[in-house]
Amino acid sequence: MKRIRARTRSRDYDVLVGSGILDDLGEALLSRREGGSVVVCSDENVASLYLDRVRASLADSGFAVSSVVFPAGERQKTLERVQEFYGVLYERRLHRRDTIVALGGGVVGDLAGFVAASYLRGVGLVQVPTTLLAQVDAAIGGKVGVDFRDGKNYVGTFYQPTLVIADLATLATLPERELRCGSAEVVKYALLAGGSLLTAVEYCATGGEPFDEAVVCACIERKVAVVHADEREESGERAVLNLGHTIGHAIEAATGFSRYAHGEAVGLGLRATLRLSQQLLGLSDADADRGQALLTALGLPERLEGVGSAPVCAAIGRDKKADRAGGAYVLLERLGSVHRDVRVPHDIERGAVEWLTER
Repeated sequence: MKRIRARTRSRDYDVLVGSGILDDLGEALLSRREGGSVVVCSDENVASLYLDRVRASLADSGFAVSSVVFPAGERQKTLERVQEFYGVLYERRLHRRDTIVALGGGVVGDLAGFVAASYLRGVGLVQVPTTLLAQVDAAIGGKVGVDFRDGKNYVGTFYQPTLVIADLATLATLPERELRCGSAEVVKYALLAGGSLLTAVEYCATGGEPFDEAVVCACIERKVAVVHADEREESGERAVLNLGHTIGHAIEAATGFSRYAHGEAVGLGLRATLRLSQQLLGLSDADADRGQALLTALGLPERLEGVGSAPVCAAIGRDKKADRAGGAYVLLERLGSVHRDVRVPHDIERGAVEWLTER
C-alpha cells in the first residue's frame, strides 16, 4: 500500500492507494477520527458490490454505521438530492464529530462531499473512490458540489476530506465505458507532465494494459502538489487542472448531462485543446498528433455528435471561470509545458468546436 500525504492550508490528510485495502477502512478511520457514527453514501451500482464490506469494516472498528443509497448518474447531483440527504442526517441525529463516507465515483464524491461540508457547517468526510476517474482526480483536492440548471458544479465549495482510500481492486468491476472515462483524466495528467508519465500512459494504452499503481499514484501526486500550491484557486496555479475541461463541461451541459459521460466530454475537450494549442501557442504537429493518438488508443470519442457548435459555445460562455472578457483556457506550448489563463477569441473557440463536429 502506498501512502501519499496531501497538505493544504485547511487540512492535511492521507491518500492510501493499493489493491484489496477496502477492508482496512475502519481501522484507518479509527486512527484518525475517534468513534462516533458513520453514514455511508453510495449509488445503487456501487452499493451492490461494496457497501456490505465497507459497513462491516467500519462496524468491526466500533463505529455506528448506517447508509444512504441513491440512483446512479450525474443527474443525481442536484440541490433536491442534497436536501433529501440533509433530511436523512437530521433524522439520524448526526453530530459534527461524526463522518460521511463517500463510496463510489465522482458523482457520489461531489454530492456527499458537499453535504459533509455544509451540514452543521462541516462533518467528517472520507472519500472511497471506486472509479479510475475519481481515484486519480475527483476524490483528491477538496472540490465538492452539485449542478444547477445547466451549470456543471455551479453550487459548491472547497472541503478537504479526513482520508482517501483508493482500492485499485475495485477497478476490476468497472464497465469498459467507466474505465475509458477515467482514462481521460489520466491523459490530462500525462499531457501536463510529459516525460516518463506520458510514456507510461502510452505504453498502457497501446498495449491494452490497465493503469498500474505507479501510474495512478503519479497522477495523484501531481494533483496533490498543485492543490498544495493553490488550494482554493486563488493564485491561479490550480487552473492547470482544468486542461480540456472548459469545452468538456460545455459539451456535458449542452447535451443535458446525458449523452456524454464526464470523461468522454473531457476527452473531446482535450482534443479541442490540442487544436487550440496548435493555433495559438504553436504546439507542434508531432505533439498534437501524439496527444490525439493517445486519446484514440484509449477508445475516447473522436467526434462530437448530437449537438451543434452554437449550444456548446453558449455553455462555454456560462463557464464558472468565464468573465466579460471571455473564457480562460489552459493550453499547451508543448507536451509537459502548460500556459494558463489564455484568452481565446470567440471565432477561434467556435472553430475548434466545429472541428470536433466535422472530424
